[in-house]
Amino acid sequence: MKHTYYTHGTCSQMIDYEIDDNGCLRNVMFTGGCHGNLQGISRLVEGMKAQDAIDKLEGIRCGYKATSCPDQLARAIKEVL
Repeated sequence: MKHTYYTHGTCSQMIDYEIDDNGCLRNVMFTGGCHGNLQGISRLVEGMKAQDAIDKLEGIRCGYKATSCPDQLARAIKEVL
């Protein structure tokens, strides 16, 4: 099932992603933000168990900000789980 999350406090504005029947992430796509870095994150989490992605990404900060694009992805996934 496809999900869309509107980010808060980051350069990216939106994250589209799917969680398959096995609980794995698929087709993660960020809108806005640092394109190369976010492509890298998307590829790294492809096929990863959703909970494992949360465990790895939650709490990462971007500079002085209280969040980051990886942290926003973790928050997005948590909303669905």
